[in-house]
Amino acid sequence: MTTATSSPRYQVLPGPEGLLPPSAAAMGVVLPQDGEGLVEGVIVPEAATYKAIAKAMLTRRNPTIFPGPLVVWGWTKHTQEKASVVLELAAEIPGVKIIPMPDYRPIYPKIDPEAVINPCHPNLTIWHNKIEACIFVGVHCHFASVTLKMVRAGTNCYTVALCAEAGHEDAMASLPHCDIEKLQRVTEALRQAKKEGLVPWALTPAGKRELAAEAEQKRKQRKAIATSAPTFAHELVAGLDENEE
Repeated sequence: MTTATSSPRYQVLPGPEGLLPPSAAAMGVVLPQDGEGLVEGVIVPEAATYKAIAKAMLTRRNPTIFPGPLVVWGWTKHTQEKASVVLELAAEIPGVKIIPMPDYRPIYPKIDPEAVINPCHPNLTIWHNKIEACIFVGVHCHFASVTLKMVRAGTNCYTVALCAEAGHEDAMASLPHCDIEKLQRVTEALRQAKKEGLVPWALTPAGKRELAAEAEQKRKQRKAIATSAPTFAHELVAGLDENEE
């Protein structure tokens, strides 16, 4: 087991760090082993990683979960079980958003940042939703690695990578080999933090005001769309006669 360190040469902190931040691995950050986690570039005991994740997701603005194809699509029974556990985790974070990354192909010419996160421009979704803490889960490692660097480069979002493989140096917090059992431990850490008196951002006066204003704005948008939608001609409403020439 790797010995935990207390004074990192390079800290992986929320940005924005700049247009081209250095790779954390190139700066000497190494990945944790089983029983360990990575927090801001420092290898720490696994239990400390759970606490860091819980604190970030409960106290930072607009916490969001970005599930990738490995949990969005029901490829196997295991995938379906893991997706259910991710939903249980989400239920412990008041005010949480779930914005999937269902596909890795570029989404052009326009994306809906409230519906999906585009791995080619993840900062757009984070900026639009004012996200300051997020979890990547079920995202293939090569895409997660690139996306995490882009997020750190241009946003102040605290990123958490719950990785099924070795973990991610460019996340602020990361757990390696994150199976269903470890996801359940993250969920329990969220519950425990609330029991100990940690007040979630969504339940603070500022959080309540922001979420209420956002809900009202979306209500007005839906109303505007409904009232401005074009009406079909009478013959289209009634249907077309297939026998008509």
